Amino acid sequence: MVKAARNIVPAKQSLEGGSHRPASAWSPLGESVFRAIWIATVVSNIGTWMQDVGESWLMTSLTTSPILVALVETAGSLPVVLVALPAGALADIVDRRRLLLFMQIWMFVAAGAMGVLALMGQMTPARLLWLTFFLGVGSAISNPVWQAITPELVSPSDLPAAITLSGVGINIARAIGPALGGLIVAASGPWAVFFLNAASFVVIMAVVYRWQPAPRKSKLPPEDIVGAMRAGTRYLRHSPELQTVLIRSGIFVICASALWALLPQQARRHLGLGSFGYGLLLGFIGLGALVGAWLLPTIRERLSTNQLVAAGTVAFALATFSLAAVHSFAVLAAALAGGGVAWIAVLASLNVSAQTVTPSWVRARVMAVYLLVFMGGLAAGSAVWGFVAARLGVSTALLFAAIGLLIGPVAAWRYRLAGNTNLSLTPSLHWPEPIVLIDAEATEGPAITLVEYRIDPKTADEFLEAMKEMKRIRQRDGAIRWNLLRDTADPQRYIETFVTESWTEHLRQHERVTAEDREVEKRAQAFHLGPEPPRITHLIAEQVK
Repeated sequence: MVKAARNIVPAKQSLEGGSHRPASAWSPLGESVFRAIWIATVVSNIGTWMQDVGESWLMTSLTTSPILVALVETAGSLPVVLVALPAGALADIVDRRRLLLFMQIWMFVAAGAMGVLALMGQMTPARLLWLTFFLGVGSAISNPVWQAITPELVSPSDLPAAITLSGVGINIARAIGPALGGLIVAASGPWAVFFLNAASFVVIMAVVYRWQPAPRKSKLPPEDIVGAMRAGTRYLRHSPELQTVLIRSGIFVICASALWALLPQQARRHLGLGSFGYGLLLGFIGLGALVGAWLLPTIRERLSTNQLVAAGTVAFALATFSLAAVHSFAVLAAALAGGGVAWIAVLASLNVSAQTVTPSWVRARVMAVYLLVFMGGLAAGSAVWGFVAARLGVSTALLFAAIGLLIGPVAAWRYRLAGNTNLSLTPSLHWPEPIVLIDAEATEGPAITLVEYRIDPKTADEFLEAMKEMKRIRQRDGAIRWNLLRDTADPQRYIETFVTESWTEHLRQHERVTAEDREVEKRAQAFHLGPEPPRITHLIAEQVK
């Protein structure tokens, strides 16, 4: 289904709820919409892996240039880098269901055109690269949407299991797709896998068309895409929990990419295997991921998220080392199955950590950056380890990668993942409506909000400490500047000021503040003296010509 995100898949979540039964490995499949989409994405991802085989094989028949053959993979992956953040912003400001449907039609047309041209003998290297690029664009725009709708399809307690199952689906497709694609290409030609991949998008369209998500409600006009991108970047800049997820993801995937990048060459030259043997090794990784999905709920009861990621990283390092040193097919298959368990454990934990600290209004933008870090790290790491392997040998490169995996958790230990923390990120909507007695256009600005506190000098230090978190929240949710001022003539008087780009952007802050943020506000306002709450004043800049 999504070529650029074949290592991570759509996760799903539903705020409507479902029953609060104990989470199990398979409980998300009890939700009919999740089950339908999961099955459809597995089918479509198999089609995407078959498409990969067909594209590469067709290019080798069109040209002998190794550069053009290599550019097939680049053409499919480049859109992730080019459109990740705009795609995430788009997914947060438009109807996600309609966007998914449009992009499935886009990819259906691209894959279908590829099949027609290949069948008619009219394909050229340039046409193949352009159509591969167009498929990559569709995938890159769809991926953040798939990630963002995770919390709309299953209950919060089932979110970790849903993300794990999504990863399992990808590994199932990885194990089946290439081998099946190779058989079909050999039997009929590349055009056949292109048409089958196009058909897989029809399956997705049918399922998404039947899905009726709850409408997102807001009294405000939708954000423009540039403003949405700025808001998403601002949110990431002032969200240390998300920065931690991105750092840990990047460190892991750069080293872990060595196994995926060098497995084909090591299987062929180190073990003397053919394509069937290589496919079997991929199959054992997929089998390990399936076992990991079954074991993860039990493991999560015994290990914290940080311990699980550390243990999974060590286990994947052992699988990488085994690929470098083991000569027995049976032993290596067992080690790679263990690597599959580790891979799904780490990826699911990182994904859950990102999802559980992100409110719905910015989720697609955050997940777009998460995918960008993951896919970018996978691509960059593969290139680095390929270069090391060319200079020092494949086994040596794998050994260094395994050492890097072992060092990574130690180096990143101070970056603690939030894990399954039960944060209340639903909008609190507790801010009072501003009193507006002037003619104020929504786009006018900047807008300044003043909050006046009366603070006992004896508790001023504790108040200032509490306001550190308030500063982060204000800036994260839209403030471009923030200050806390003290009156020189009145030691008890403090004024918090924060500036937004426009009056509309401030009104969006009213919708973005969460129940978790409200608790932070309560802690800060607890230091305020007097029976009345802090006084709030809103100001809008006048244009003086």
